[in-house]
Amino acid sequence: MAERTQAGRSFASRRGVLSGGAALLVLSGCGRERTAEPPPQPDGPPKGSLEWAVAGPWRAQDRARDAWRHPMETLRFFGLQPHMTVVDFWPGSGWWTEIVAPYLAEGGGRYIAAGFQTGPGADPAQTQLTAAFQKRFTTDRRLYGDVELSEFGPSSGPVAPAGTVDMALFMRSIHAWMAAGIAEKAFADAYAALRPGGVLGVEQHRLEPDKDQDPTAANGYVQEAFVKQLAAEAGFVFVAASEINANERDTKDHPFGAETLPPMGLTAPRGSPPDPTFDRSKYDEIGESDRMTLRFRKPE
Repeated sequence: MAERTQAGRSFASRRGVLSGGAALLVLSGCGRERTAEPPPQPDGPPKGSLEWAVAGPWRAQDRARDAWRHPMETLRFFGLQPHMTVVDFWPGSGWWTEIVAPYLAEGGGRYIAAGFQTGPGADPAQTQLTAAFQKRFTTDRRLYGDVELSEFGPSSGPVAPAGTVDMALFMRSIHAWMAAGIAEKAFADAYAALRPGGVLGVEQHRLEPDKDQDPTAANGYVQEAFVKQLAAEAGFVFVAASEINANERDTKDHPFGAETLPPMGLTAPRGSPPDPTFDRSKYDEIGESDRMTLRFRKPE
């Protein structure tokens, strides 16, 4: 009986050793699984995100201005979403296009560029800029999607079918429309294109409220109250203002208006040859202009 008990103990001991060894093997295997190298992650923000569009390598030449123009913060303030239909009034050379168009293309949205009005009597410089814009943004569909071209000007028709647009962008152009006598038309055309509840986002050089507003905004600066008045007359409701693009160093008394500052950096009146003796140092130190950033809504 004692021998059987001892044998039983020996078997149990051996079984314990075997079990412990098996457990060690299992734990060892688990340890190898836990310490396995994770799969490589792609560099940079996820494709299709707004961060991806802002950081895109195709923006290499323009990204230096992000510190002044704050594209991420500005577009988020406006409430841009990837599925939206967006009409961009006078996109110029496409500084905003190269962010918004890829973002919308990846998200299933639509980008409409309401550029300068073409045809007889069109400004040659504007015509040249329009041609360069079309060449750049309509030939790379993989990146920019199907950029749709429209026009805005003194006698242009609708920038988009009525009530089909989710967001309209006025990016530093209101002063030019005031000079051309079409500021009211810009707000009316945007209102017509937007669906009920649609957003109008405005960025504009800002005049001090105690200064007299030049009806033609010859220096490029516009009072915030005047912009709100134009929007209200068109039917828009003011939603919010942001100081994202404020610059308290901008004294707004520059010899060639807002265009004395970067990025234009005029050293002589527009249309005149550059003045090589003009000292730009203090204007470059100021940086880009002080700008209002406003969001309006078309009533439901």
